[in-house]
Amino acid sequence: MSEIRWMIDGYEEWLAREGVLVHQGLAVDLMTATTQPWARLGANAAFVHLQARGDFCSLQLIDLPPGGATSPQRHLYEEVFYVLDGQGSTVVDLPNGKRQSFEWTKGSLFSLPLNAGYRLHNASGQRTARLASVSDLPTVMKLYRNDRFVFGTPFDFAERLGEERFLRGEGTFIPTREHRHMWETNYVPNLLTFDQMRLSPGRGAGSLNIMFILADGTLHAHMSEIPVGAYKKAHVHGEGYHIFQISGEGYSLYWHKGQPAERVDWTYGLLHSPPNRMWHQHFNVSSEPARYLAIGFGSQRYPFTAEKMQVIQRTYTVKSDVQIEYADEDPAIRRLFEEECAKFAARGTASRPTR
Repeated sequence: MSEIRWMIDGYEEWLAREGVLVHQGLAVDLMTATTQPWARLGANAAFVHLQARGDFCSLQLIDLPPGGATSPQRHLYEEVFYVLDGQGSTVVDLPNGKRQSFEWTKGSLFSLPLNAGYRLHNASGQRTARLASVSDLPTVMKLYRNDRFVFGTPFDFAERLGEERFLRGEGTFIPTREHRHMWETNYVPNLLTFDQMRLSPGRGAGSLNIMFILADGTLHAHMSEIPVGAYKKAHVHGEGYHIFQISGEGYSLYWHKGQPAERVDWTYGLLHSPPNRMWHQHFNVSSEPARYLAIGFGSQRYPFTAEKMQVIQRTYTVKSDVQIEYADEDPAIRRLFEEECAKFAARGTASRPTR
């Protein structure tokens, strides 16, 4: 009797065939996580499966050796890249037949037109470049379960190109409302110095935020900034977000109602995320604003799921069942924050708690 095939995850089955390394956890330090050769990419890589990654997306960690490059790539899944360290360039084969390149460095964010051919190149002859990319590869591979189709289809999605200036680091600001303002582009040269964020006080005093529309895609990305000595209001949402800590020093708390909180201390390049419907809160104890990048499935333009549509329609200017206002939070939250700010100040840098 032949083996019964059932309860199959097409993405996990493909991943096993590829033989690539996989890291798992509530949080993963992307700066220290190991990589191994991945034949398809032509470079060292690893996949990261957060406990909260959900059904749609996963993360690839990519190491380019000094002077090295990936093999030519082309695929039917969307991908958003963040440069963790190093410098280099991307050469893109555009749907209009042209070839365009752009340079990236630590802090760069970019996404390419769907199914466009491309290669990543390390510009340094001495240092490894490390990039992370969040993609909807799990969704695509679960649907089609065919390597040749996903990686070998020559179709060009010309409508996804957008304006060519978007690959030069230019963009368009699209005003909507608080916590929903958008920046449309394909490439942000440096998130650490990006200056188009807008106030979002409904999520926390002095908070800044911007939603990205990248390569007219279904993948979502946004960046938030917590001011010095401040913290975000506790909130809850569905799973699937990949949160990158990119500046500042602090911590996040994760908890289910009625259970003790789990603490995650930040370092640059830390990847973390709350599992489905898990309360969480982010705290900046440092002397500089703290920025984090979140990437997931369902963009502001193309929400894809009914849940994401509801999230986009939601406002944070009134009390709701998905956010805890400062006045309603457990007083222990504030006490812990003040203690952590005092510890940071004792190390020689002042940080006064504020709301």
